[in-house]
Amino acid sequence: MEEASKAFGFSRAKGYDLVRQGKFPCRVLRIGRSTRIVTTSLLRVLDSGESEYNGSHEGCCSPS
Repeated sequence: MEEASKAFGFSRAKGYDLVRQGKFPCRVLRIGRSTRIVTTSLLRVLDSGESEYNGSHEGCCSPS
């Protein structure tokens, strides 16, 4: 989670906040209390620049 957040330019806290909101730019697995990022999803989003959450196709890395 920490490395994925860093790859998008988020702090770890912002990454977890986005996960809680269901807005992290790539697929996330919640296993018990663990949060895991799907590696293929992360690579796909970083390569394409398009988010995979909620079917959205907005740019993943645009500053807000």
